[in-house]
Amino acid sequence: MTVERPDLSQVSLKRKLSFTLLDAITDKEPVVQEQVCSALRFLGEARPRETLRACDAYLRQHDKLAQPYRALILRAMEMVLSSHIHQLDKDTASILILLASSEMTRTKGLDCDWQRAASSVLVAVGKRFINQVMEEVLSRFQPGVLPHCSVLQTLASLSVSNAFGMVPFLPSILSTMLPMLGMAKQDALRVVFCCALQHFSESTLEYLANLDQAPDPTVRRDAFAADIFSAYDILFHHWLQSRDAKLRLAVVAALGPMSHLLPSEKLEEQLPRLLPGVLSLYKKHAETFHVSKSLGQILEAAVSVGSRTLEAQLDALLATLHTQICVPVESSSPLVMSSQKEVLRCFTVLACCLPDRLLAFLLPRLDTSSERLRVGTLQILRHLINSAAAQMEVKKPFILSAMRLPLLDTNNKVKRAVVQVISAMAHHGYLEQPGGEVMIEYIVQQCALPPEQEPEKPGPDGEDLAAADSVRAVSVRTLYLVSTTVDRMSDVLWPYLMEFLVPAHFTEALTPLCRSLVHLALKRQEAGADAFLVPFEAHANLPSPYAVTTRLLVVSSHPYLGDGRGAASLRLLRVMRHSIHPLLAQPWETAVPLLLEHLEAHTEETLSLQEWEEKLLAFLRDTLAVVSDDTWTCQLSLEMRKRLPSYNRVPQEKNFLYKCLGTALAAAASREVVRKSLQELLGAASYQQQAEHEGLACCFGICATAHLEDTLTQLEDFIRSDVLRKSSGIFSIFKDRGEQELEKVKSALILCYGHVAARAPHELVLAKVESEVLRNMFQCFSTKVLGIKVETKDPALKLCLVQSLCMVSQAICSSAQASSFYFSRKAELVAQMMEFIRAEPLDSLKTPLRKKAMLACTHLVSLEPALEEQARADVIRGCLYSVLALVPEPDREDGGSQESLYQDTVRALEDLLAGLLQRNMTPQGLQIMVEHLSPWIKSPKGHERARALGLSTRLLRHFRQHLHVSALVPFHNLGLLVGLFSPRCADLCPATRQQAVDCVYTLLYLQLGHEGFSRDYRDDVAEQLLGLKDGLVHPDPATLFHTCHSVAQIIAKRLPPDQLISLLLTMFEGLGDPDKNCSRAATVMINCLLKERGPALLEKVPEIVSVLRSKLQETQGEHILPAAQHGLYLLASQHCAAVVSSLLGSPLPFDSHTCALWRALAVQPSLTTQVLELLLEKMSRDVPFKESRAFLLGSSPHRVATLLPLVATCALYEVLSAPASGTAVLELYPQLLVALLLRVSCTVGVQLPRNLQVKERRGTGTAPARSLEPCSSAVDALQALLLRGGSQDVAQCMQLEGGWELLRTSAGHEEGVTRLASAMARCAGPRLPLVVKALVCTQNSPYEMQRVTSTAFLAELLSSNVVNDLMLLESLLDNLAARQKDSSTSVRRLVLRGLANVASGSPDKEKVEFREASIRLFGHLNKACHGDCEEVFLEQVVGGLVPLLLHLQDPQAPVASACRFALCMCVPNLECEELAATFHKHLQEGRSLHFGEFLNSTCKHLMHHFPDLLGRLVSTNLFYFKSTLEEVRAAAPMFTGFLVLHAEPEQKPQVDLEQLIAALQLLLRDPAPGVREKSAETLGRLVKFA
Repeated sequence: MTVERPDLSQVSLKRKLSFTLLDAITDKEPVVQEQVCSALRFLGEARPRETLRACDAYLRQHDKLAQPYRALILRAMEMVLSSHIHQLDKDTASILILLASSEMTRTKGLDCDWQRAASSVLVAVGKRFINQVMEEVLSRFQPGVLPHCSVLQTLASLSVSNAFGMVPFLPSILSTMLPMLGMAKQDALRVVFCCALQHFSESTLEYLANLDQAPDPTVRRDAFAADIFSAYDILFHHWLQSRDAKLRLAVVAALGPMSHLLPSEKLEEQLPRLLPGVLSLYKKHAETFHVSKSLGQILEAAVSVGSRTLEAQLDALLATLHTQICVPVESSSPLVMSSQKEVLRCFTVLACCLPDRLLAFLLPRLDTSSERLRVGTLQILRHLINSAAAQMEVKKPFILSAMRLPLLDTNNKVKRAVVQVISAMAHHGYLEQPGGEVMIEYIVQQCALPPEQEPEKPGPDGEDLAAADSVRAVSVRTLYLVSTTVDRMSDVLWPYLMEFLVPAHFTEALTPLCRSLVHLALKRQEAGADAFLVPFEAHANLPSPYAVTTRLLVVSSHPYLGDGRGAASLRLLRVMRHSIHPLLAQPWETAVPLLLEHLEAHTEETLSLQEWEEKLLAFLRDTLAVVSDDTWTCQLSLEMRKRLPSYNRVPQEKNFLYKCLGTALAAAASREVVRKSLQELLGAASYQQQAEHEGLACCFGICATAHLEDTLTQLEDFIRSDVLRKSSGIFSIFKDRGEQELEKVKSALILCYGHVAARAPHELVLAKVESEVLRNMFQCFSTKVLGIKVETKDPALKLCLVQSLCMVSQAICSSAQASSFYFSRKAELVAQMMEFIRAEPLDSLKTPLRKKAMLACTHLVSLEPALEEQARADVIRGCLYSVLALVPEPDREDGGSQESLYQDTVRALEDLLAGLLQRNMTPQGLQIMVEHLSPWIKSPKGHERARALGLSTRLLRHFRQHLHVSALVPFHNLGLLVGLFSPRCADLCPATRQQAVDCVYTLLYLQLGHEGFSRDYRDDVAEQLLGLKDGLVHPDPATLFHTCHSVAQIIAKRLPPDQLISLLLTMFEGLGDPDKNCSRAATVMINCLLKERGPALLEKVPEIVSVLRSKLQETQGEHILPAAQHGLYLLASQHCAAVVSSLLGSPLPFDSHTCALWRALAVQPSLTTQVLELLLEKMSRDVPFKESRAFLLGSSPHRVATLLPLVATCALYEVLSAPASGTAVLELYPQLLVALLLRVSCTVGVQLPRNLQVKERRGTGTAPARSLEPCSSAVDALQALLLRGGSQDVAQCMQLEGGWELLRTSAGHEEGVTRLASAMARCAGPRLPLVVKALVCTQNSPYEMQRVTSTAFLAELLSSNVVNDLMLLESLLDNLAARQKDSSTSVRRLVLRGLANVASGSPDKEKVEFREASIRLFGHLNKACHGDCEEVFLEQVVGGLVPLLLHLQDPQAPVASACRFALCMCVPNLECEELAATFHKHLQEGRSLHFGEFLNSTCKHLMHHFPDLLGRLVSTNLFYFKSTLEEVRAAAPMFTGFLVLHAEPEQKPQVDLEQLIAALQLLLRDPAPGVREKSAETLGRLVKFA
C-alpha cells in the first residue's frame, strides 16, 4: 500500500500561501496591511492549525521583523484562536505559548501594541490550556525580581477570562507579588500591579460566589485575607498619595473588590481612614466612576461585616454622595451614567442599615431654593423607594407628608422627578395610604398640561427636555403603567379617576384617563358581574351618567385631538354601558365597535368630520330610541344645556354639543320642555361669537325635524320681541345692544331659518317657505329707516342670508312637490344673488359668499317659472366673470384653506352652469355655453385659461352624461368646438393641456352619440386620447408637440367629412393665439389634418391657400411660417397641381410669405420634381410675350410679357432657391437649364405689363431684392439653378466674366450664352450630354431668339475638348449641319462658327480610436452571427470575456463604454439567463457600475454554469497581471479571486496553483497599493484549493 503524497504537497502549499501573505505584511499602505490580515484570518478559518504554525515559523525565522508588523501577525493569530480554540491541539498550543511569551517579553518597553498582541495570544490559549500557559508565565514571574509589565497584564487578563482556572494559582502568585510591591518605583508599573490586584480580587469573589461550580470547592476567603491586607496597606497608605492621577484611580479601583477580602477586624479598623480617603478623591478627579464603584463596594463590605464605625462617617458620606447626584451632568456618556448608578447604589446600601438618618438627611432638602438639589433629592428618593422597599415600608406616611411640598413646585424638571417618585410610590403601596389621592390628582394635572408648552425651553444650564421625556409625556406613561401593571392600584383608581372626566381643565388628560379607566373596568369586569358597575349615588364627587355621556360624546367629535381622545372616549362609553343605562348594554356593544372601525380606517387627514359627526348623532339618536324614556331624555338635554358654557373656548366642540342638544330635543316628547329649552337657548346664546351661530342654527334645525311649529313659533316670538331694537327689550341681557351686536343676532336668526328649512320635513316647509321663512329672513336682513327698507352692508349678515337662501332653495328642490311648485319670488331672489356676486371684489376670495350665492342660483334656476333668456345670459356672464377673473392668491400660510374655498366656489359655478345647460341640452345650447367661455379660453392670462378649460371639461362631461338622442341628428358644430379646444393641448399650463384633451375626448364621444352609439360604447380610437395625457405633462417642446400631433391624428380619424373644413378654418384662427405654444399646436394639428384628411380637400385648396397667406400676413410669429410651409407641403403632396395653380394666382411681386410658401414645396424630392415639372409646363404653355403698338402711328411694336410664364418663372426661382430642392434639381437639371436658358432668350427686351410696371416703380423706394423685369427674373432663376444643381463654379465663372449682365441685354445676349457654354464645358462637363440632348430638341423653336441661343451654346461647346471626352462631337456636328439652312442669318452664322471651331476634375482618411472601434466591432460581429458561425464565434466570446470584463475598469471612458456594449452583445450567445440578467442590471449605458459587486455576481454564474472554464479564465487573467494599466492589474487578481471563491473544490486540477501564487507574489510588489490589496485578498481565497 502506497502513501498518498498530495497531503505533503497540500501542507507545503498552505505554508507557501501563508508565507506569501506574511511577506506582504510589511507593506507601507495600511489598507494593504489590513487586507493581508484579513486574508490570513480567511486562511485560518479554513486551516487554523497550519496557519498558526506558519505564523509561528515566520516570526521565528524573521527575528528582525519590525514591531508593528509582528503585532499585526499576532493580532491575526489571536483572532484565529478566538474562533477555533477548541480545534487547537496541545503541541500547537505549546508552540504558541512559547512564541507569545517570547514576543511579549523581548523588550522592556511598557504598554506597546506588540506586547499587548502577544499577551492576547496567551490569554486566548489560556482559555483552554491554562496550566501550560501558567507554567510559562510563572516562569517569568520569579520572586525577588520585578516582572515584565506584560507578564502582570497577562496574569490579570487570564484571571478575567478564566477565573476558575486562575484562582487556584492566586495564593502563590500573591505571595510572590507582595514583596515586589515595595520594589516597584515607577508609577506605570504600579498601575499594572493595581490592575492585577483588582482583577485577582474580582475573580476570587466570582470563584467564591460560585463554589458549587468551581473545580476546587475547598477554597476559602481567609486563604487570601493576609496577602490582600498586605497589598492593601501598600496601596492605601503609600500609592494612593501619589500625584499621578492614573495611579490613584487604579488604586481606588483595586481597593473596592479588595475590601471584601480583608479580614473583618482589619476592615473595621481601616474604615475611619479608608472612607475619607476615598471621598477625598471626588475633589481630585472629574471622572468619578471608579471612585463611586469602589465606594459602593467598600460600603457593601462594611455593612456585610456589621460595621459600627459607619454611622460616624454617615454625615460626610451623605453630603458627598448627595452632591454627586445633584451635580449637573455635562455629558450623557455611558461612564457618566454608570457613575450616577454607582452613587445611587451607595444610597441603597446606606438605606439598608441607617434608614432613619438617611431620610432625616434627604427630606428637608426637598424644600431648598436650588432646583438641582430638589431634583437630585427626588431622584434619590425614588431610587430608595424602589431599591430599599422593606426599609421604607414603615416610613410611608412620613414620605407622603414630605412629598406635598414638591407638588407645588412649578419647575418642569422638578415636576418630572416628582412624577417618577409617584410612579415608584404606586408600585410599593404608598398611594393606598391616606393622602395618596393627592398624588394621583397631581399625575392627572400633569397629563392635562397643554401639549404646546412642551418641550420646555432650555434652562440656564443648557439642559433641554426632549418631547418624549416632557412632564406631560412622562405623566401619561406613568398613569397608564400604574393603572395596568400595579394590581393593588385598581381599588384606588376606580372609580376615583372618573372625577376628572368632566371638568374642562382636565381636557388634555382625557385620553390617558379613558385608557386607564377602560383597563380598570375590564379588569373589574373579569373579577365579577357587578364589580365594574359605577356606584354614582355612593360617591358624591362622581359626575352623573348624563354628564359622562355628554362629555365623552362631545369630545369624540374631533377624535384625533389629544392623542386620539375620540377612540379612547368611545371605548370608555362601551365599557360603562351598563352603568349609563341598563338597556344600552347590547346596542352599544354592537354600535361602538363600528364607530371605532371607522376611525381605524381613517387618519386625521382622510376623515370627513361632517360624516363622523353624522355617525355620532345617529349613535345618539339610536341611544335615545333604545332608552325610550322621556324623563331620561329630558334630563340628558338639561345636562347638555347646562354644559354649553364650559365649551366657550372650544367652539367646534360647542357646535357639536348644540347638535347633540338638538337631537335630544327632537327625541323629547314634552313640548313644554322643547319650548322652554329653545327659548333659553335664544336668550343665552353668545351671539358675539360668530362660530356659535352655526351651532345654534343646527340645534334649531335638528329640533325642527320633530317640532317644526314650536321651532318657528319660538323664532318668530323672538323676532317680534324688542330684542332687535336698539332701545331696550324684554330681556335685560339684550339692553343697550349696539348696532353691530344686533347684526350678529340677526345673522344667527337668519341661519336658524335656513337650517329649519333644510332639516324639517320638506312637504311641511313648502307651505311656509314664502309666508313665514322668507318673510322673517328678509325682515332680519333689512332695517326700516323712516319707513324705508335699508339693506345691511354687514358682510357676515349678507353671508348668512345667502347661506340660508341656499338651504331654503335646496329644500324646495328636494321636495317631492318641487316640480309643481310655482316660486313667485324666484326672479327676485336670483337678481339679489347676482347683485351680491357682482359686489364681490376680484382681487381676493375671502368669504364663501360667491359660492353660496351660486349654489342658491343653481337650485333656483331649476324651479318654475323659467328665467328669461337675457336673465340667463346675465347670470352666466356675471358668474363667470366673478370666478374666472379672480386674481390668484400668492402663496401664504393659509393657502390651503384659500385653495379649498376657491375649489368649492368653482364647483358651485360648475353646478350652476350645468343646471342652466340642462335646460337646453342641444348642440346649440352647448354652443351658447361655450361661446360664453370662449373669451376666457383664449385669455392671455394663464390662470383664466386654466379655469375656463376646467369648466369646459366638466360641462362637456355633463352634456355627455345627460345626452339623449332620439334620432340620428348631426352634431353640426363639432368642428368649431374641436378647433377651439384642441390647440390648448399645448397650453403653457400642464393642467390646462390635459383638460383640453379631456374636452376633445368628450366631444368625440358626443359625435358618436349623435351617430347613434350608446353611452357606454367605448371607441378604441377615442380612448387613445387618454393615453396621451401623460405626454402633455412633460415640458419638453418636442414631446409636447408630438403628443399634439397624435391628438390631431385621432381627431382626423373620427371627424365627419362635413366638419373638416370648419375645423381647419377654426384652427387657422388659432394661429393668431397670444399663447405661442397654442399657436404652434394649431399649426401642428393643421398639418396633421392635412396629411390625414387631405385627399378630401381638393375643392377647398384655393380657400386653404388663401387663408394660409392671409394668416401669414396677419400673424407675427417665427413659428408660424415654418408650420404654414409644412402645411402647404402636406396639401401639395396630395393636390400638387391644385396647390401650384393656387399659388400661381398670387400677385406679383411675391411677398415674403408667398416666397416662403413656394420654397415649402421643395422639401421632399418627389414633390419638388412634380412642382418643377408643373412650373416648366406653365412657363412654356403660353406665349412668352405679346406685341402691342403704341397709339402713335409709325411707332415700332413693343413686346409685353405674358403673366403666367412670368409668374411661373418667379416661382421657379423661389423653388430653386430652397436648399432642399437640390435632389429634384439634379434630376431635372437638363430640362431646367434648357428651359430657363430659352426663357432668357425670348424675354430679352420684353417689358412688364403696365400694371406691374406701376408696382415696380412703387417698389423702387423700398429697394426690392429682385427685379420683376422678365429677362432679369429668368436670369435669376437660371443662376439659382446652377447654384442649386451643383454648378457653382459655372455660376462663379459667369459672374467673374460678366456673363450674367451680357445675357440680359440684346447686344450682349449671344456673348453671354457663349460664355455660359464655355463655363459649362470647363466646370460641368459630365452634365453636358443630357443638356445637349435637351437643347437639340429645341432647335426647331418658332422663336428665332431661342434658336440663336441654342445654336450659340452648341457652337461654343465645339471649342472644348470635353466634346471628345464625352463623345459628343459627332452628334453636335450633325445637328449644326442641319441648321445651315435656318431662316435666321444669326443662326447660320453661329453654325459656321461652330464648324470652324476645333476645340478638357480627392478623398481623405478618417482617424478612428482603434481600441474603441475594434471592441465595438467585436460586439457587432457577435450580434450578427447566426447559423454555422455561431459555434466558432462562441469560442471567440469565451476568449474575449476576460479582457472585456477587465477593461470595464479602463481609464479611458470610451473604451470602457465599448466594453459594456460588446459584453451586452456577447452574453446572449452564452445562453445563460442569470448571466444575461446580471449584465442587463449592471451594464446599462449611463448607469454607474459597482465593479466588485458586478464581477462577484458574474463569477458566481460562470462557475455555476461553466465550471470547466475555470482554468482557461484564470490563465487568461494571469496575462493581464502585467498590464500597463493599473486599473486592469487590480481587476485581474480580483477576477481570479472571485472565480476561486465560487468554484467547487473538484475544479482544482484546472488551476496551476504554483504559477498563480508566483504571479500573485509579484503583484504584491506592484507600485500601486490597490493592486497589492487585491492580490492579498485573492491569496487568502486560494486556501480553498490548498
